[in-house]
Amino acid sequence: MRVAAIDCGTNSIRLLIADIDGSNFREIYRTMEIVRLGQGVDQNKAFHPDAIARTLAAVDLFAQEISKRGVEQIRFCATSATRDASNRELFIDGVKERLGIEPEVISGDEEARLSFIGATKEFAASDAPFLVVDIGGGSTEFVYGNSEVEFAKSVNIGCVRMTERNIHSDPPKAEEIENARRDIQEAIAVAALNVPITQAKTLIAVAGTATSVAASALDLAKYDRHLIHLARVSAQQTHHVAITFAAMNAEQRSHVGFLHPGRADVFAAGSLVLSEIMKATGAKEFVASEADILDGIAWSLARN
Repeated sequence: MRVAAIDCGTNSIRLLIADIDGSNFREIYRTMEIVRLGQGVDQNKAFHPDAIARTLAAVDLFAQEISKRGVEQIRFCATSATRDASNRELFIDGVKERLGIEPEVISGDEEARLSFIGATKEFAASDAPFLVVDIGGGSTEFVYGNSEVEFAKSVNIGCVRMTERNIHSDPPKAEEIENARRDIQEAIAVAALNVPITQAKTLIAVAGTATSVAASALDLAKYDRHLIHLARVSAQQTHHVAITFAAMNAEQRSHVGFLHPGRADVFAAGSLVLSEIMKATGAKEFVASEADILDGIAWSLARN
């Protein structure tokens, strides 16, 4: 079966087209656009018209790829920013007009489940239990389990939200970094009430912040998803990346070869989230995974 999975987050929108037959998965096409749909949502609780326009322009491009590649089933999942926006119907109606399907505004629990499915598919049972951490633009999911989700919690500490809420200087001032750090620590503590974050054998970190931290730790000149996938990054390397990028301004970060230009202004906050997670879990390393919620969405279609 040929399926199309779309993951629409706070910062990016991504498309995966894949052929799935039983347990066999063949990627046909994968792409991403940075659209910053969540621009101002933390403060205003509504989508900015420009953000909707950028995102629907990306959906137009996705619709063309879906049409020409003979997709049989589509699932479009929208996450943190769309959950928080009071005018989300404007966005939902625009997607329906372009794709002919209703985008799902999924709960934090469903987001966690799909992330877990996508992230753990390639690991052995002996690597369990897993803690999957999905750092997005608006929220971060903590998901713990062996073969399936046992505990999960979504908290509002994504890279865009932390930047908009705490970082107002370029480069960030020391007190802004400390404010963000406290914000992040408080949210991790809330997650830890629901999820045994210190008890996993394998910590898997997914999504653009984590894979970009891995790219930095690997000293890559440009982003290479094949080198990044399943790379092991130490806690010390993670802390070093967070410190390094917090000291840079947006212009300097924009010239980093592996960093997508759309992440330059929010990567300092994102890497800080991951650094604080490493401290709170006590993990010596994380495994960076390119397989994440997008892959989980595709697998969910194959089971329908």
